[in-house]
Amino acid sequence: MDLRITSYFLILALFSSVGFAMPADKNSDASLQTIAPSREYNFNFGWLFKLGDNPTYSEATYDDSGWRNLRLPHDWSIEHDFDPTLDGATAYLPGGIGWYRKYFVTPQNKSSKRFYILFDGIYNHSTVWLNGKKIGGRINGYTPFYFDITEQLATAGSENVLAVRVDRSRYIDSRWYPGAGIYRNVTMVAVDPLHIPIWGVYVQTPVATKERAEVALAIEINNKRAAPAEFVIETKILDANAKEVGRAQSTETIPAGEAGVFQKNIAFNSPRLWSPEQPALYTARITIRQGEHIVDRLDTRFGVRDIYFDPKTGFYLNGVNTAIKGVNLHHDAGAVGVAVPKDVWRRRLESLKRAGTNAIRTAHNPASEEFLNLCDEMGFLVQAEIFDEWDNPKDKRLNQWERHSDRISRGYADYFQQEAEEDLKLAVKRDRNHPSIFMWSIGNEIEWTYPRYKEATGYFDMNASGNYFYNPPFISEQEIKGRFHKSEPGQYVLAKTAAKLASWVKELDTTRPVTANLILPSVSHISGYTNALDVVGYSYRRVIYDYGHERYPDKPIMGTENVVQWHEWKAVIEREFISGTFLWTGVDYLGEAHGAWPRKAVRSGMLDLAGFETPAYSLYRTLWSDEPYIAITTQTEDKSLYKRDGKQKVVEKTPGDWQYRVWGWQDVNRHWNYNKNELVIVEVLSNCPSVELFLGGRSLGVQSLADNPDRILKWAVPFSAGALTAKGVGECSILAKIETAGNPVAVSHTIDHKKLPLDGESVAHVEVQLVDKKGRPVSHQDVVIEFELADELELLGTDNGRTSRMERYKSTRLRTSEGKALLIVRAKASATTPPLGAAAIKTIDLEKAVSTKIMGSVQ
Repeated sequence: MDLRITSYFLILALFSSVGFAMPADKNSDASLQTIAPSREYNFNFGWLFKLGDNPTYSEATYDDSGWRNLRLPHDWSIEHDFDPTLDGATAYLPGGIGWYRKYFVTPQNKSSKRFYILFDGIYNHSTVWLNGKKIGGRINGYTPFYFDITEQLATAGSENVLAVRVDRSRYIDSRWYPGAGIYRNVTMVAVDPLHIPIWGVYVQTPVATKERAEVALAIEINNKRAAPAEFVIETKILDANAKEVGRAQSTETIPAGEAGVFQKNIAFNSPRLWSPEQPALYTARITIRQGEHIVDRLDTRFGVRDIYFDPKTGFYLNGVNTAIKGVNLHHDAGAVGVAVPKDVWRRRLESLKRAGTNAIRTAHNPASEEFLNLCDEMGFLVQAEIFDEWDNPKDKRLNQWERHSDRISRGYADYFQQEAEEDLKLAVKRDRNHPSIFMWSIGNEIEWTYPRYKEATGYFDMNASGNYFYNPPFISEQEIKGRFHKSEPGQYVLAKTAAKLASWVKELDTTRPVTANLILPSVSHISGYTNALDVVGYSYRRVIYDYGHERYPDKPIMGTENVVQWHEWKAVIEREFISGTFLWTGVDYLGEAHGAWPRKAVRSGMLDLAGFETPAYSLYRTLWSDEPYIAITTQTEDKSLYKRDGKQKVVEKTPGDWQYRVWGWQDVNRHWNYNKNELVIVEVLSNCPSVELFLGGRSLGVQSLADNPDRILKWAVPFSAGALTAKGVGECSILAKIETAGNPVAVSHTIDHKKLPLDGESVAHVEVQLVDKKGRPVSHQDVVIEFELADELELLGTDNGRTSRMERYKSTRLRTSEGKALLIVRAKASATTPPLGAAAIKTIDLEKAVSTKIMGSVQ
């Protein structure tokens, strides 16, 4: 039997109300899950894929028996070798054109249902055909979209073929790695002709106090029946334990072929308010009934919470002044590219949460629905960003220069005028019920692309001294205005575009402020740009917080893109009017590495590409978390940023240099292996007021934060083998230790899920650490290792976290970095797996299914 036949759907009694059947092969929809009863179905399994292009691929009769069988989400770029002949802006990985096809059988009850196909994101320039007929597509790779496919379906019981063309031939159309393919979830929606449309419920909480919650719902209902429909709308509010806390019910009528929006207001007492510390969630369960028959039911999750920005005192969540401790995140996750399983995001977010992070900016595009669901559940505030380009393009290779020499680096700006409104509204409508989202960002560093903004700043004159990052404007506000308006009076098109985007957001949601990330705020304030913004975000401009607040005291200001250094947070906590910051970045990301081979990514994160903690992570854990914490790093004096002065005190080689550090952390090691008596600078990061350092049992003295304005405690220590231990002094009873290690002889494993269900969904991370013959971690030497996997596991990728690792991710062999490496695996679907995740699903023991051996010599 060929692959096309094995992809047919078998009608199952479990789905008799809808009639969708599931593919028979083990990598197909054998683990199909419903999101809501008889309404939404996982459509990720049983797809066929081919890289290349041919117009016949869209035809229903095309023979695709030789195509690759896979499950979605899928990113084809990340599967390839890194290629130095390509451009580093998109991580030296290829684009191209790819096709996807999927077979399914029309349900027997087709005449009594409406059917929709929902794509959460396809990167990019997608076109969709059903049974050989084009039904639409999307240029923007981050926009969710859907189609009503009812009229295009084959007759009941007959076969359909869905074909999707993805054109990423403009492979440098982004300034970072965007991936390629159907990289987010696909859902089939089957509903009665009388139904709540996709994203048809809008939930607001106009009153959100500890004493009382008022929930306002706007419920859209479509009547695609041939006759008028009378029905009952029943709305229940359920808490996290499915206990009903409020309800409303009414009888309504909609004429044939029309739609209506119905307002429901439900109040209840003593709500659990949503916050990062307590991310309490409620469900609005909306049921449409006719008599005893349930026509449609939709569950919409939301949170009860109140947000407010005060221009003088900052951000308030549920009436509590709250510092925004945020990070920026791109949408890739290292080895898995942009097709990121939920468990991979969960691991990364858990690490950021431990450091005290409470907010995320989705730089620079709408995130996946799955990612936002996690933020709701785990308690992260989200600034949801929508666009990186507006009317004018950004140069993908050289950033600020904004020039282009070829088609392949042209991006979304070419389509902005025709596509922006629909793209924005699709994203906002999908996401406006997420309690995690507390701001909408309409743009990122847009000013570079418009005439006169850069010149008006005065920073870039040949005769201007000083540096843009560290100085307020060199010219007066009046001169900035004069420069900006010298050739054209009044507002320029940027301000008009900003006003238009903000108004589109507020057509759909008035409960959250609109912001943007401003790279040239001294000009944007006078150009009319900030008139469109409720909150003004400053990008790398902490040095003009005071300048902005003094001149525009009625505008809330915060940092929306800042480096992971102490001086950024210091600037926030010293100013009550600054609500917080979003650091660049929470995690290292692929791309933005033009001309940097062999480097495929940017090292700016609190976590590296593999999700391992960096020294920058340790710094911010000492700043953002109250839990006592200590981390130790070391470096030889000649390579260190520090030296001994004449009094043998450790000082900066360049005094005050810590105030000017930007992206990336200084070169340090996390081991204690040097030559005997070699002078080593020991750096300790801690939130303990004082820390004592010991080598063996001998004290090397106490250092205090009060005596170190850069918040790095430092000792100069002649090396001798043993254990280097840093201990908190007094009530801060915490310690950290690194030991001199021998050569690596074995590998230890840490597995986050030791047993995985064979469901085709579940993912596990296997972290490995080299150890010596005494079991001590080895971080000063690296070797080549190889993973061996049981047949039941699918390799998603391996990584060591290094931006300079240029071997493909889909390899079981790699070199460790600092003695560590990561394996990401997914359990395949068992051929005997019961449908819908029944309790009888088999599991696999990862401790037996994964092994590692040392292959290469010590380095």
